Amino acid sequence: MHIYNTLTRRKDPFRPLVAGKVSMYVCGMTVYDYCHLGHARVMVAFDVITRYLRHRGYDVTYVRNITDIDDKILKRAEENGEPIDALTERMIAAMHEDEARLNVLPPSQEPRATGHIDDIIAMIETLIDKGFAYAAANGDVYYRVRKFTDYGKLNNRQLDDMRSGARVDVDVHKEDPLDFVLWKAAKPGEAHWHSPWGEGRPGWHIECSAMSTCCLGDTFDIHGGGPDLTFPHHENEIAQSEAATGKTYVNTWMHAGAVRVNQEKMSKSLGNFFTIRDVLAEHDPEVVRYLLVASHYRSAINYSVDSLVEARKSLTRLYIALDGVDADEQAVASEAAERFTAAMDDDFNTPVALAALFDLARDLNRAKSDQPAEAPRLAGELKRLAGVLGLLQQVPETFLKGAQQQVALSEEEIEAKIAERHDAKTSKDFARADAIRDELAALGIVLKDSREGTTWVIEAP
Repeated sequence: MHIYNTLTRRKDPFRPLVAGKVSMYVCGMTVYDYCHLGHARVMVAFDVITRYLRHRGYDVTYVRNITDIDDKILKRAEENGEPIDALTERMIAAMHEDEARLNVLPPSQEPRATGHIDDIIAMIETLIDKGFAYAAANGDVYYRVRKFTDYGKLNNRQLDDMRSGARVDVDVHKEDPLDFVLWKAAKPGEAHWHSPWGEGRPGWHIECSAMSTCCLGDTFDIHGGGPDLTFPHHENEIAQSEAATGKTYVNTWMHAGAVRVNQEKMSKSLGNFFTIRDVLAEHDPEVVRYLLVASHYRSAINYSVDSLVEARKSLTRLYIALDGVDADEQAVASEAAERFTAAMDDDFNTPVALAALFDLARDLNRAKSDQPAEAPRLAGELKRLAGVLGLLQQVPETFLKGAQQQVALSEEEIEAKIAERHDAKTSKDFARADAIRDELAALGIVLKDSREGTTWVIEAP
C-alpha cells in the first residue's frame, strides 16, 4: 500500500509503527456552527480511509478531536446569549446527526479540548523549560518559531518568506512576529482555567498537539485534515510536538481536497455556502456521499445540481444491478476484488475502485438473464466491496423509489399513471400509453416492463 505524504510530497510505502495496527488523528470541527460541505468532505474521506484500512485487516484507532473552546465559540455564544457549553453541546449533537446521515462511522475516540486542559498546560510547561516558549508580561504564552530549526518543513517554506503569510496579530509582547500563542490570558468575563501564567485558555494549535499525543503517543502513523490546515495549524503542531517530545510527531500527513461550488470557492461572502443539513434537506444522503467518494480524496470537488444529478444516475445504475437479486454475502476471490484492492492500495484511488464496481454491476446485469445461478454471488461481491466505501447499504427498491420527494408525483400518483397506461395499452391506445411513459420519463421516472408487470425507478432528482 502506498499513501501520498504531504510531508515528503510523494507516494510512500505505508509501514505502520506496529504491525497490523494503525494510529490516525484527524483534526475535527470547531463547534460554533453547523458543519458545512467542506467538513463533509473531510468526514467522508477519512471514513473511507478508515473503512478500507480495516477491510485490509488493520486494527485502526481513529481519533478525531472536537475544539470546544475558541474565539469563534466565545463570540457566537455571546451573540446568541447562551452559555458556551449549551452552544457546543447543541452543535456537537448536530454534527453527530449529520455524519450519521452521511453513513460516517464514529471515530474510535473523540477527545474535547476542554477535557485536556491539564495535558495542554503540561506540554506548554515542557516547551518553556526547553526554551521553545516564553511567558509574556500580558499573561500570554508564545512559541519561539525560530528556535525550531525544521519549522516550515511540511509546507516547504523558509522562515523569512512566510512572515507576511503568518496568521498572527500584531503584538508588542511577541519576541518575533512569527511567534504564535500557546496560552491566552482571559479577558474579563471570558471562560478560563487556572494556569502557572494566570487565568486563561489554550491556543488552537496546542490543543491538537496535546490531544493527539495523549490519545496515540508521541509518534503515530497518520495525521489528516482539510486542505486549509497545512499552514499554519499543522506546521505549528509539528513544531510544538517535536520540540516537546524530541521525537518525530507523525509519519504520514494526509490532506483532503477542497469543495468548490459551481467552480467557485465556497464562501459566505459569495452566497454559495451550504451546511450539510441544507444539502441533505434537498438530496438523498447517499447521493451526496457518492459525490464525495467519486473523486480522489486529494482532488477538489465541484458541488452543483448537475454534479448531484450525475451522482444519482451513477448510484442508480449500481442499485438497478442489485435489484431483484438475493445477494450472497460470502466473500469470494474475484478479478473485481483484485482491481478494487489495487486501486485502493494506490493512495485510496476511489474513482478507479468505483470503475471496478461498475464492471461488476455490468457482469451482474448479464448474469441475471444469462446465468441466474451466478447472480447472487456477483451481487454479494458488489455489495461487499461497495460497503468498503460506505455505499449500497440500502435495500435497492428503497433507494430506487426513495427520490420521490424530488419529483412532482407521489407514489400513489405514479402507480395511478401506470394503471392508466396499462388500460391504454389494453384498449390499444398506444399513443396514449407512450405519452404517459414520456410524461413520467420527463420527471425522471423510468418504467420497466416485464411479464410480471410494470415497475418504476427514479433515475435523477
